[in-house]
Amino acid sequence: MSAVIGLEDGTIVTGTGFGAEGTVCGELVFTTQYTGYEEALSDPSYKGQILMFTYPLIGNYGVSDECFESDGVKAEGLVVREACPDPFHHSSKRTIYKLMEDEGKPGIAGVDTRMLTLNNREHGTMRAALINGSDDGEAAVQLAREQPKISNIDLISKVTCNEAYSVKSKVNTVNKKHVVLIDLGMKAHIMDSLLARGMDVTVVPASTPASAISDYEPDLLFLSNGPGDPQNAIEATKAVNYFASELPIAGICLGHQVISRAMGADTYKLKFGHRGANQPVKDLSSSIVHITSQNHGFAVDNDSLEATDLYTTELNTNDNTIEGVAHRDLDILSVQYHPDAHPGPQDTEKRFFDKIYRMTGGDK
Repeated sequence: MSAVIGLEDGTIVTGTGFGAEGTVCGELVFTTQYTGYEEALSDPSYKGQILMFTYPLIGNYGVSDECFESDGVKAEGLVVREACPDPFHHSSKRTIYKLMEDEGKPGIAGVDTRMLTLNNREHGTMRAALINGSDDGEAAVQLAREQPKISNIDLISKVTCNEAYSVKSKVNTVNKKHVVLIDLGMKAHIMDSLLARGMDVTVVPASTPASAISDYEPDLLFLSNGPGDPQNAIEATKAVNYFASELPIAGICLGHQVISRAMGADTYKLKFGHRGANQPVKDLSSSIVHITSQNHGFAVDNDSLEATDLYTTELNTNDNTIEGVAHRDLDILSVQYHPDAHPGPQDTEKRFFDKIYRMTGGDK
């Protein structure tokens, strides 16, 4: 099957299509990880984006269906140098070809991903269109240019849960804690990390007002990761303001950005974002550098913290962007990276989740 991808700057790349036939639009973003394609494709933070892997061979260990971070593929499409047609792994149930077909998502292979990555790094993230079943590059470029910018799209409503639900921890603790988690596009392993510490979790939709959250009588308010611009998380921002002096508050990725904005900081769009499993983050209190998993296109503005009661706890050693903040007087902290990992190193999982457990009065 013929396939083509077109960028808003006029770049046209043809290749071989796989997965579902059809057309999708979204930002073309790249990730540097070379394993964990199941987790990445099913990460709700990739909603509204076409995901490209810099590693040249994807699908080589098949698809087990055991590593998904949500109920299916959330990236709009997939761009690879080579997609493996015949994986061999004891837990594999289907190929990457079959996954994309089953999920109704297009993929394109045989693409010069190095060129596209360099273009992305030099000129910044661009809008793109991927067409499976056609090689009409001009049509793809036109579609790329016509789509709205990601900040103007409400992506959170497309990935948040439809209604609230609760999950009880199976860990026996003397003083069990209750977390209300605002689902902005939550990865499943965030829930796993909270449950593993004996905390019961109630997940609520992103549109839930603070008054409704209060009815659950939480010991901690937690904001998840998710897609798009944090300025679109309106109710979550209001909830942080409402509970700031009442409850401990913590967040990851988009949740970190929303918390920062609620406390008076600004956010901005990065040139090409951080996506991969090898981002170095320095803990400013210990000077230890941890290798982290990340997936975000926005960041908290360093200078804007000066007018708030937040302070920087961690920095990205590649570009000095903020990777963590905490409040000087209140129990509020958040991180930009994914301590839950999956995929990626788990260097920070225990450190982060144990810390927020202690914020609730737990004893870890």
